Amino acid sequence: MSIQRYHVGPRLSEIVVHNNTVYLAGQVAEATLKLGVKAQTEETLGMIDRLLGEVGSDKTKILTAQIWLADMADYDGMNEAWSAWVPQGHTPARATVESKLASPDYKVEIKIVAAL
Repeated sequence: MSIQRYHVGPRLSEIVVHNNTVYLAGQVAEATLKLGVKAQTEETLGMIDRLLGEVGSDKTKILTAQIWLADMADYDGMNEAWSAWVPQGHTPARATVESKLASPDYKVEIKIVAAL
């Protein structure tokens, strides 16, 4: 089986496809300054949509989602954006934890595994 890598950088690939499974690197909002967690989550979910679409998948095929919040007090705001985005009947297995993120500007990071 081949392994396909997209947007390959020195430390990570944004997308890896193997055995009809899509693995996305953790995604964060690019426009973080002064954005609240809901807006950062919406931007991040839009990036996930684009990356999945690039390889022929979509959010109805997400198997698992891992979500890291810089502050668990932001859980409701993140969930508001998530609930508006995730298709009912296609909700993935999901975990959400609080964690110190790579930059203090980041409020949320999301990692996805999906089927093709």
